[in-house]
Amino acid sequence: MTSPAPPAIATAGLTRRYGETIAVDGLTWTVPAGTICGLVGPDGAGKTTTIRLLCGLIPPDAGAARVAGVDVVRQPERVKPLVGYVAQRFAIYGDLTIAENLRFFADAYGVSAAEREARSRELLALTRLSEFTGRLADHLSGGMRQKLSLACALLHRPAVLFLDEPTTGVDPVSRRDLWALLHRLNGDGLTIAMSTPYMDEASRCHDVAFLSRGRLLAGGTPQALRDRLAGRVLALRATPLPAARPAAAAAPGVRSVQVLGDRLHLLLDTPDVDPDTIRAHVTRAGVHVHSLALATPAMEDVFVSLASSEEKEDG
Repeated sequence: MTSPAPPAIATAGLTRRYGETIAVDGLTWTVPAGTICGLVGPDGAGKTTTIRLLCGLIPPDAGAARVAGVDVVRQPERVKPLVGYVAQRFAIYGDLTIAENLRFFADAYGVSAAEREARSRELLALTRLSEFTGRLADHLSGGMRQKLSLACALLHRPAVLFLDEPTTGVDPVSRRDLWALLHRLNGDGLTIAMSTPYMDEASRCHDVAFLSRGRLLAGGTPQALRDRLAGRVLALRATPLPAARPAAAAAPGVRSVQVLGDRLHLLLDTPDVDPDTIRAHVTRAGVHVHSLALATPAMEDVFVSLASSEEKEDG
């Protein structure tokens, strides 16, 4: 019987401070090999610092971390050739063409000339940039620049790819194309760890880690995280919706209200809150209730529940 593959990423008590601010606070986190894992949380949650720690770009103040089997704390230089990293700001040179950027990064990663040519052709075809190789990076759209950054990070065939908020500021079509690329790369065995502030992207990952103020709130598959809220989320369809939101938020037993398209998701304190009481409370506010029923929790619901529980624990 074959033993399970070791995790692609494993941290224990990983901590990083900037003066009085704790950017990453005792992070213990595991990413299975061959998965797409989302590091999800708002601005200031510690996502970027976590990725930079795992790439060996900055040292931790405490804790341990291994990436692709290498001890990042003790051997950061050994980790760097094993990872690809796409930062929030595109790490490409605007005054170089697509072809020149690929050549530059291939040389920086120590990729041989023969391998560089073959790998560049492969990545250009994958990202559909082949016909634009002579175009300056400064003249590319945001989506094309993101694809070029991705190609540059993959030239040396890394074991783990880190992406820091890759879809922020990218148009919806480019965002869809990028996700199709990521799933294709993952299908070839690449482990991908990406940070995102978008809760809908968490649902596209195999595994999710929710961060807040540098702490890991919870981790697991999207379905396992949703299951934690079974029986605690109601979907409210009402008119007018803007008036329904504060009315629902003030109803007894409602912890929070999220707008999801044409409906509201009501997170309840406990599963035994009476929906009829909420319906009556909203109706008294002059709102017409079309429907109020149990709903499948969204990732927004999960994060709000976890974050509010953390706030209560912190007093």
